[in-house]
Amino acid sequence: QVQLVESGGGLVQAGGSLRLSCAASGSIFSINAMGWYRQAPGKQRELVAHITGGGRTNYADSVKGRFTISRDNAKKAVYLQMNSLKPEDTAVYYCSADIRIITDSAALYDRDYWGQGTQVTVSS
Repeated sequence: QVQLVESGGGLVQAGGSLRLSCAASGSIFSINAMGWYRQAPGKQRELVAHITGGGRTNYADSVKGRFTISRDNAKKAVYLQMNSLKPEDTAVYYCSADIRIITDSAALYDRDYWGQGTQVTVSS
């Protein structure tokens, strides 16, 4: 069983910072791409930031220059440093990971996993 567990959300004033963390656990052979998504009330889930297994990153235009995604492969973790937060950043943030699973019979297969979400609220 593989799980992604997020932490670090909360309430912050506009202009403040938060750091989200997401750690994977379970029968993991390797982790390919990882990313952060968000969903605001009444809106569709959208990509915030993405990082490949090799460390290449890309960001939504709305967060470029303010957010930084990083990963620690040894800890099977991905992070999102959010600076200069705006009220429009308010949303539930989800981490995702493309994970290669190893079964008890040593078979390998790839599957996408999602965390449970963490609320980020930015007050004006």
